[in-house]
Amino acid sequence: MEKVVTFGEIMLRLATPGFERFGQSNTLNSTFGGGEANVAVSLANYGIDTRFVTRLPKNDIAEACMRELRGLGVDISHIVRGGERIGIYFLETGAVNRASKVIYDRAHSSIAEIKPGDINWDKVFDGATWFHWTGITPAISESAMQACAEAIKIANQKGITVSTDLNYRKNLWKYGKSAKEVMPELVKGCDVILGNEEDAEMALGIKPEGVDVTGGHVDSKAYLSVSEQIMKQFSRCKKVITTLRSSINANHNNWSGVLYDGKQLFEAPTYQITHIVDRVGGGDSFMGGLIYGLLTFKDDSQKALNFAVAASCLKHTIYGDYNRVTVDEVLKLMEGDTSGRVSR
Repeated sequence: MEKVVTFGEIMLRLATPGFERFGQSNTLNSTFGGGEANVAVSLANYGIDTRFVTRLPKNDIAEACMRELRGLGVDISHIVRGGERIGIYFLETGAVNRASKVIYDRAHSSIAEIKPGDINWDKVFDGATWFHWTGITPAISESAMQACAEAIKIANQKGITVSTDLNYRKNLWKYGKSAKEVMPELVKGCDVILGNEEDAEMALGIKPEGVDVTGGHVDSKAYLSVSEQIMKQFSRCKKVITTLRSSINANHNNWSGVLYDGKQLFEAPTYQITHIVDRVGGGDSFMGGLIYGLLTFKDDSQKALNFAVAASCLKHTIYGDYNRVTVDEVLKLMEGDTSGRVSR
């Protein structure tokens, strides 16, 4: 049976109700979310045995977070405890031509102070077939980066498939090292790499060759160029995937993706998402769908990619970071059922 392990930070999410602005609202809705935790929840929803690993303080907020993850079917038995606080992010949801805003309050969070050796990766990886991390984790702090490197090394030694979402976040790299100094060494241990052309440039120093991307439109040649360069630089990599988002406004996006396996560039159908409920976690829902697709459909890269895009399309209709959809709902959308009719 497949078992997936994810590692990273989970935060308390405080969001203004509806489309209210920070200076307007008197209340904030509290939920939880974070890249690798969001992936874990998606996979648990699809019936995959999934374990999420992080470091959380010993307080009631962290306990509430762990209860929620446990209730969603995620194995939290290897979360380590320590530190003083859980990170927080504040969300103001945009509308039409007003963009959403995120404010982070995550400095000195428990996972920022994690150290190599704090997690027993031999036990964590017992029975695991897949390990997932994102570029957010090594950006949090140097010690978090070292813990992530430790996990990748042990996963490689055990023959576990390793995936990453490059997820470049410029405001997080504050401990004296840039993403380009850190990420290439970590990515060397990855079999599956997700990231758009900006992530590839900022995290790996890779730019599209012979293609002009300055006009705002990026064609498939740019993704092929980036994917080929990634595979050339990182010999372990077997698949490079890119999400394609065209933002018409805050409520209306076009959504698709491409996958390159070293021989062929696969392109998924494009969905028009015309009434976005919540786009936060959209990329994570794509990654969760992709991992499920690659594990379930095995050699059918096209079907795996299509599943990821459809799963993420549905996430845009769900409030909160987590993608709370079923395999059947995703497959129905893949088959062309976009009616949204009541299921009785």
